[in-house]
This record gives sequence, C-alpha cells and structure tokens, in this order.
Amino acid sequence: MQRQDWQTRFAREIKMADKARTEGNEGKARVCARRAAGIVADEYMKRRCVSTPNMTAYERVKLLQNWPDLPEGVDAVVAHMTTRVNDRYELPIDADLVAEAQWLAAALLDE
Repeated sequence: MQRQDWQTRFAREIKMADKARTEGNEGKARVCARRAAGIVADEYMKRRCVSTPNMTAYERVKLLQNWPDLPEGVDAVVAHMTTRVNDRYELPIDADLVAEAQWLAAALLDE
C-alpha cells in the first residue's frame, strides 16, 4: 500500500475533528487535531532530513518544542497540543486545537 501524502492525511484528520465537534465530541476532536499536528511535525522533520517513523503524534509535536528558528507562535501551539486534559477530560486552557493544527500547517509548511 502506497503511503498517502501528508496533505491527504492531514485533511482527513481535520475533517474527522470537525465531524466530532459537530457531534458534540470535543475529546475526539482534540485527538484528531493532535494527530493532524503530528502529521505536520512529521512532514516538517522530513523536510529537514529527520526521520520519525516510530514516534507517536505527541512525540513528533514535542520534537518541535526545542527546534531552532521556528516561526513565532509555534511554541504556544506546541504547548497547547501537549497539554493534558484534567480529571473531567477537559482541556484546562482556552484553545481551539483544530484551528491551531491548521495554523501550524500554514506556519511550518507554507500550505
């Protein structure tokens, strides 16, 4: 099976996130947004000859945490993407991870 390009995989995750949100499942929307951000981080690293085949989306996003010369705002998005939910399964910050995953793609991959 041929591996799909990052744009197709990213768009699929964003579509699933939007659907989950429409259905009132914010937790699933966050999961999809984080996977989408992981796809972006993976592609960003590939373009810099860094291979991340055995890493999770979370681990890929964390790689960006200390990466040099990132556009302004990426550090905040990485922090949001890696923030754990509270004991009520709510994100303890005011952030739209779906919108931030889309912003991250534009900021890092110029798409």
